[in-house]
Amino acid sequence: MKLGVVGLPNVGKSTLFNAITKAGAECANYPFCTIEPNIGVVPVPDERLYKLAALYDSKRITHTTIEFVDIAGLVKGAAKGEGLGNKFLSHIREVDAVVHVVRCFRDENITHVDGEIDPIRDIETINFELIFADMDTVNKRMERAKTLSKSGDKKYADEAEILAKVYEHLSLGKLARNLNLTNEEFEFIAPLYLLTQKPVIYAANITENQTDADDEVKKVAEYAKRDGCECVTVCAKLEDELNGLPDADREVFMQEMNIKESGLDKLVTAAYRILGLISYLTAGEKETRAWTITNGTKAPQAAGKIHTDFEKGFIRAEIVDWQTLLECGSFASAKEKGKVRSEGKDYVIRDGDVVLFRFNV
Repeated sequence: MKLGVVGLPNVGKSTLFNAITKAGAECANYPFCTIEPNIGVVPVPDERLYKLAALYDSKRITHTTIEFVDIAGLVKGAAKGEGLGNKFLSHIREVDAVVHVVRCFRDENITHVDGEIDPIRDIETINFELIFADMDTVNKRMERAKTLSKSGDKKYADEAEILAKVYEHLSLGKLARNLNLTNEEFEFIAPLYLLTQKPVIYAANITENQTDADDEVKKVAEYAKRDGCECVTVCAKLEDELNGLPDADREVFMQEMNIKESGLDKLVTAAYRILGLISYLTAGEKETRAWTITNGTKAPQAAGKIHTDFEKGFIRAEIVDWQTLLECGSFASAKEKGKVRSEGKDYVIRDGDVVLFRFNV
């Protein structure tokens, strides 16, 4: 899973990126201090792994991971190349979802590119640039389809018609993800990797003294709800301070500040939700591990996540919920108590399932 972190310059984007990835991206009080995208790969926090590893005395714990890409700040005119915008926009095409950092904090010492705080205006500045970039992409493909349709191939005529529908939607200032398309229509535009089709998590960046009840934060949350997107509240500055503390001190500090979840935890939860992902678990003496799959995945395909041979030779899956396993004390005990289920090819894996796959080699 790859998440692209975007936003206007000086909204705390690289500060937040550094806090959650410890990647050491450059942060400064001027636009475009980030030129090339910074990349940080972080383990997905999952307390279930530690508890299961303790039960099995596992030699190794393997988390699933998320790759964060810190993309340079975008400005008005980015789609036409302002502030190296075309280059920055191309980096967004490569991610699965976008974390859009929105400035809700006030700080006279940190310049705002538009002079004053207005989170909705800032969101729409970025969105319009993404729309303009998508319009250019769609138009080029549409013209190509029209030319090829002259050969009499109906496929290209259909493609041109669908692309015209998408272009008209975008030209009204609307995002591609809010256009109702049939599965067949979606297949035509999927290869375009449209920027405004990607799921978005709005990250409202606040000060230590602000809360979710702050007017600016509520505006972002309401906008995200209307847009069918996720919204989380983070304090990038505070996250950065937490990042510099040893684990034990960090826990004490979070308790004192009444922080229940870190910024990373919030983003991971939102990302899993918006991308429709879950994790199942495998546990044993050698390794306890989390495997991320799409919600709705059946047992054989989930087994294939470990190895293709598991899917090809799938016989059955022996499954117990992770909490039930902990309560029983061992897989054998859970089996004796009738808590382990034997599931076949049609079983849909659930989040938190501890799975033992049986297969033929």
